[in-house]
Amino acid sequence: MRDEVPQPQRRTFLNTSLAMVAGGAGMALAGAAQAQAPASAPTLPMVVGHPRRNGVAIERVTFPNTSAQTVIAANLFMPARFDAAKRYPAIVIGHPFGGVKEQTAGLHAQKLAELGYVTLAFDASHYGDSSGVPRYTEVPGTRVGDYSACVDFFSNHPAVDPARIGVLGICGGGGYAVSAAQVDHRIQAIATVSMYDMGRARRQGLGDTLTYEQRMKTLDEVGEQRTREARGEPRRDIRALPESAGPDAPEIVREFLDYYATPRGQHPHSTSLYALTSLAPMMNFFPFAQIETIAPRPLLMIVGERAVSAYFSDDAYARAAQPKELFVVPGASHVDLYDRPPYIAQSLARLDAFFRQHLGA
Repeated sequence: MRDEVPQPQRRTFLNTSLAMVAGGAGMALAGAAQAQAPASAPTLPMVVGHPRRNGVAIERVTFPNTSAQTVIAANLFMPARFDAAKRYPAIVIGHPFGGVKEQTAGLHAQKLAELGYVTLAFDASHYGDSSGVPRYTEVPGTRVGDYSACVDFFSNHPAVDPARIGVLGICGGGGYAVSAAQVDHRIQAIATVSMYDMGRARRQGLGDTLTYEQRMKTLDEVGEQRTREARGEPRRDIRALPESAGPDAPEIVREFLDYYATPRGQHPHSTSLYALTSLAPMMNFFPFAQIETIAPRPLLMIVGERAVSAYFSDDAYARAAQPKELFVVPGASHVDLYDRPPYIAQSLARLDAFFRQHLGA
């Protein structure tokens, strides 16, 4: 059921130069660069950015996404006061588009583990510590399959009750989580925070500001670039975030820069580049096509009252079948729900109540 807080209003941007803002990391088509992505995943210490704290033990784990022939790297968070004789409810947590597991996904994993869940924050295939070449390439089908790979891992873990597995997708990861739940019935409860519909955002821009003609022109450019790369020319990467944003830039662009380009949330694996050719498969991604088939499993969508992306969750909520809930955090923007107290405190409290109800304590 809908929370009593008023539903967020839809907003659009009139600045067409920023109309391609789309996806969990708030990526704007701010320019392009010629770049060769690294041939393999970079190597960092076993766990980055998450010391053991508040009784939560963190372990670096890897496992295959067999459908994509990639290896997923993840941080596994064991609940405080862990009892090896028990089996726990478990939550898979997917990061925003362009993000990595050490950022908001890791923060949510830590906090939910403190509340008694086994949690897993993972790097998507082609990003972070996970394998997958070419690097920094967005493949929606693979991103959806990453969630099922995480469920594979949990379903065979001795600390996890395989009948009590949920998923939480943040931002762009939310659209992929919703899509995964439609085809993976092992997922028993589905939640999203600041969810983005990556397909609609790429097809139509944030606020549906892109025209059909602009979309066709982009697809022409993608086809031409594929032809060049097929004959051995360098790949072309989109520089997703501008290096800086003035006071006239849309609020969401300034928000993303404040998170991803400052010590607040920056990480060396969370770059501002991804392959131009990724735009075509992203445009062909329709995460809500069968959203009603998630029922009778429960769906929770959390949005900020001021989030310009809220209409994605509004649309998904309208299409979904019961049981479903749209929870609005008063005063919060899109990125506020990544890490800003007290907004994240309200979001986590609702997530805990939701998962406790549907997965058990």
